[in-house]
Amino acid sequence: MELLRSNLSRVRIPEPTNRIYKDECCISYDTPKSEGGLYVDMNSFLAFGKEFVDWNYEKTGNPVYLHIKATRKLVPEDRPSKKPTLLAIGIEGGFDNNDPDYEQSYEIVILPDYATLPFPSVELPEKVRLAADAVIMSVGAGKKEQIAAWTADTKIVSKHAMELKQLDNGVIVPPSGWKCEKCDKNENLWLNLTDGSILCGRKNWDGTGGNDHAVNHYNVSRYPLAVKLGTITADLEAADVYSYDEDESVVDPLLAQHLQHFGIDFSSLQKTEMTTAERELDQNTNFDWNRIQESGQEVEPLFGPGYTGLVNLGNSCYLAATMQVMFSTRSFCSRYYSDQSLKVAFDTAPADPTVDLNMQLTKLAHGLLSGKYSIPSTKKQEGVPPQMFKSVIAAKHPEFSTMRQQDALEFFLHLIDQVERVNTGNPIFDPSRSFKFGIEERLQCPSGKVAYNKRYDYILSLSIPLHRATNKKELEDFQKLKAEKDAKGEELSSNEIVRPRVPLMDCLECFSAPEELHDFYSTALDAKTTATKTAGLTSFPDYLVLHMRKFVLEEGWVPKKLDVYIDVPDTIDISNMRSKGLQRGEELLPDSAVEDVGINANEDIVNQLVSMGFQYLHCQKAAISTSNVGLEEAMNWLLNHMNDPDIDEPIAKAQKSASFIDPSKLETLISFGFDEDTARKALQASDGDIEKATEWIFNPPSGVSNMDTTPSSSGNAVDAALPDGQGKYRLIGLVSHIGTSTHCGHYVAHIYKNGRWVIFNDDKVGVSKNPPLDMGYLYFFERIDA
Repeated sequence: MELLRSNLSRVRIPEPTNRIYKDECCISYDTPKSEGGLYVDMNSFLAFGKEFVDWNYEKTGNPVYLHIKATRKLVPEDRPSKKPTLLAIGIEGGFDNNDPDYEQSYEIVILPDYATLPFPSVELPEKVRLAADAVIMSVGAGKKEQIAAWTADTKIVSKHAMELKQLDNGVIVPPSGWKCEKCDKNENLWLNLTDGSILCGRKNWDGTGGNDHAVNHYNVSRYPLAVKLGTITADLEAADVYSYDEDESVVDPLLAQHLQHFGIDFSSLQKTEMTTAERELDQNTNFDWNRIQESGQEVEPLFGPGYTGLVNLGNSCYLAATMQVMFSTRSFCSRYYSDQSLKVAFDTAPADPTVDLNMQLTKLAHGLLSGKYSIPSTKKQEGVPPQMFKSVIAAKHPEFSTMRQQDALEFFLHLIDQVERVNTGNPIFDPSRSFKFGIEERLQCPSGKVAYNKRYDYILSLSIPLHRATNKKELEDFQKLKAEKDAKGEELSSNEIVRPRVPLMDCLECFSAPEELHDFYSTALDAKTTATKTAGLTSFPDYLVLHMRKFVLEEGWVPKKLDVYIDVPDTIDISNMRSKGLQRGEELLPDSAVEDVGINANEDIVNQLVSMGFQYLHCQKAAISTSNVGLEEAMNWLLNHMNDPDIDEPIAKAQKSASFIDPSKLETLISFGFDEDTARKALQASDGDIEKATEWIFNPPSGVSNMDTTPSSSGNAVDAALPDGQGKYRLIGLVSHIGTSTHCGHYVAHIYKNGRWVIFNDDKVGVSKNPPLDMGYLYFFERIDA
């Protein structure tokens, strides 16, 4: 007892705002049910398994812990299930998953010698009793986040919805091809339900997202309601409607009517979609659902290292399927498992390791790959719950932080972006680089002159050319049979349905095929014309992710999932897709330029415009073109010239040549690994500001290439800084999806491991007898010479 009294200064009584972890170790997936129980640090309120609590003592010196041990209770097999009051599983008020009940016991433990004192006990100091009681009575941080995410989806009806004013301005919104009216953003776009303007959303805390044009428009117009494009489906209740006046997501009961005002008509779709939804409720008769999950087949369960499942947290299958494939790649396995121990990750993590992405990725990797939580038994595998990882990776993200289903593609790109950010400055350790490659577009106008634009990407998004189906005769026969059955009022059985079969290589060929680009402004002809665009890859990544565009919008905004199979071979060769760069005899299109007025942009004007969300280059041009007269003049010029074909072209050569480039700043950028030409362009475009120049290099304005291709002796455009090799790949995994849209339904992963296909269906892991290789949404290929 004296030992405890001597350490009372290291004990805190938790306050309501403290996050208390008492359900799961922050380094591993140990819980109070684990053999050694769980130790809660009575100063930081972080929890540690028996194997890891010493690490925390070494790092923090905190000696006092509440030891929680859960022992299984014997309960009658016929206990009644509780009626759920919340759409969640495994939490208070949610669906009862019939898990066994546990009885918890407690004791106070003092490190380093593990001296133990019973709890509860009146002999304990009052401070310790109050602190322990507060921890025991609290809702754990993980469960609290889960409940908050579920209840956060409850929205109010907007006070503006029933009497919303809509302008008769003739605006008709097309089903695709949207772009912000004030900048070049084509994602995170919002349709204002009063005037039909399409503008980008808010800028996120980390610089991503939009440019605040939608909210700025509200500040000027006071038109309150907007709906996020891309969230409008047959289920209008799932559409993301935001009220700027009420400053929150809301429900618009008249959304269908408000959308119809702008040519978006769902009246015919809803009836069709309802029939489809009702039919798909019966999963046992849904052929695609059963096939992707391999339902009805005796699946041999697998256990051991690399065969650990992930518990579904509630619509988290998109995360589970994606992470299983990611941790089947050498780059992620090496970075977060074989080359990084849990001890190193914990020692280098901040005071709270639950909010550190590196720590939680390492925890997840060891949970999935070590085999510790996948031990053969007569029971089904329980899997590990990725709650802490989800909390970190989804932090401050408006979609992934909810409990709604999400798009696996969007999650993959978000994951890659976050991993790249935390590894900034350490490219050798960055596993996201193994997915990164360059895409080069070649534009040729009727003058014969060419332009090259280059960008970086992590996925190759492929259209599906249905006209190249290899089973056209069977499709014709099927259409005849369908017509006959429809005439008789009969339904087709699942084994009678015939779907188009399109070879994957035809999808890849379409990516590189010449494409006509209308309304292209040719600087050689000084006029708009039709150009020919082709695309190729400047490097072949270690891992190539192919995204199949199965979801399209038809006339009248009717969303449709292409009912198609993709014939995917075990290996592919895309060597012919290598970009060749500028060739001998080709002449580049001349640079477009604004009028050279012999002055530099006024930085005060530029910075004020940038703060409003406009691009830095555009703001420079506005200031120069209005002779730096003032903010209002520059703003008016900018609004009138946003759609100019040359708005994204660099500042005029005469102006650039007049700009002084500080040699020391040039050397600094070169020392970062950029070539001199790129560094010089960046400094010119950013008026000598190194921070803005770096941002310009990584995120150039649309249509501007930050690494313009130049002739080389080999004639090839190769990215020396990125992984590269031959164009031969082998299929290692796929993520399949079943459902009417990417934001509903279910995701499952199939991965090729140790000479066989394995299915990862949330916490279920087993040998795949019939992998649905032709039904993938995302395909993961590994370069053979990687």
